[in-house]
Amino acid sequence: MPDLFSAETLIQGSYLLTAFLFIVGLKRMSSPVTARSGILWAGAGMLLAVLVTFLYPGMTNYPLIIAAVVVGSLIAWWSGKRVAMTDMPQMIALYNGMGGGAAAAIAAVELYKGGEHGLVTMVLAVVGGLIGAVSFSGSAIAFGKLQGLIKRSFRFGGQQVFNLALLIGALVLGGMIALHLNASPAIITSFFVVALVLGLTMTLPIGGADMPVVISLYNALTGLAVAFEGFVLGNAAMIIAGTVVGSAGTLLTQLMAKAMNRSLGNVLFSGFGDTGGAATGEVGGSMKPIEATDVGVMMAFASKVIIVPGYGMAVAQAQHKVWELTQLLIDRGVTVKFAIHPVAGRMPGHMNVLLAEAGVPYDLIADLDEINAEFETADVALIIGANDVVNPVARTDKSSPIYGMPILNADKAKNCIVVKRGQGAGFSGIENALFYLDNTRMLYGDGQKAAAELISAVKAIS
Repeated sequence: MPDLFSAETLIQGSYLLTAFLFIVGLKRMSSPVTARSGILWAGAGMLLAVLVTFLYPGMTNYPLIIAAVVVGSLIAWWSGKRVAMTDMPQMIALYNGMGGGAAAAIAAVELYKGGEHGLVTMVLAVVGGLIGAVSFSGSAIAFGKLQGLIKRSFRFGGQQVFNLALLIGALVLGGMIALHLNASPAIITSFFVVALVLGLTMTLPIGGADMPVVISLYNALTGLAVAFEGFVLGNAAMIIAGTVVGSAGTLLTQLMAKAMNRSLGNVLFSGFGDTGGAATGEVGGSMKPIEATDVGVMMAFASKVIIVPGYGMAVAQAQHKVWELTQLLIDRGVTVKFAIHPVAGRMPGHMNVLLAEAGVPYDLIADLDEINAEFETADVALIIGANDVVNPVARTDKSSPIYGMPILNADKAKNCIVVKRGQGAGFSGIENALFYLDNTRMLYGDGQKAAAELISAVKAIS
């Protein structure tokens, strides 16, 4: 009869509880109403998994482990408190990379250590190391693009062939290691160098407009890498956590790609979303400016207003002012809703997080499928910092890179008001035909300043 209080029993029982906490946390994170508690549930699971590590038989070097946990926790706490909501996408990209790097480091330790791992274990170690290294370097590039450190995409002739050669090279080196044909330190080092370079060359050509999909993809890859290395170490918590993250990230990647009506291959291997390219898709007509006082009157006497937030709102930190404006309109009897495109912002759910932070009730926030039919009944569509997700050429111009992408039908509102700093194209470099329509007016200026002016205009109406 097994000892119910042995270290092994406690470890396995704790991992079962950890799995439960992870799954409950993920389930609760699926709804904005319960997302905060979901994070706490999952965090408790991770804390338990870390603490259980100290029960492992033969575990040594406790001072170093404790020091690493403390330092890492302090850095995470400081960065989490300090980072602005506008910088959350690049923080997530960075943390994805850290997870992938950790998985690759585990693989490297096991491979350099040698030992008599079986074929399956060696294959998992190699595959996990490859995926983790690609995720690490690729996420670093994604971070650089989102942070503005890398301002353009880098392409050269035969780049896809070069990437394919790198992948084949990594697989050949990994096969030599896994099959014990040559597992020398030089071969192992070469394997990881090639994998890291592959992550760089895969991500450098991808434009910033595709970053929501890329972040989701690397999130999935990091999860898979962690799960594979969990098998190598025989660590159930890593297997469970990695599998949950990998499956959730894969599903999210598919949803993001679907929201853009593009395949994952098209995202990875096309030139859409180049932040350094010239604007394309020239349209006729002119942009027609409007003053904030006129917009205030228009909105104050409207029956329904739909607000479309975008990354420009995040940059301007205008979400609190926008919510204040919304409250004023609601007090006047105006029906106000927020329309969220799945890829608005720089990461999945970016706009939802910003609005939640400002205190916007969840029942006022609707996604594309829920809200699109209502634009035709809206008196005003107020677009704050959004661009590509409201561009009607996605429905009309087959030559446009965004043709076929589902968009918010803001152009079908009686009046469209676009809050925008200037007349430049969106992040993808594509000119927005919405700005030139007869029912569209441009309210130029910083999003927060414009929202404050609209608040003053509405308040001035008796």
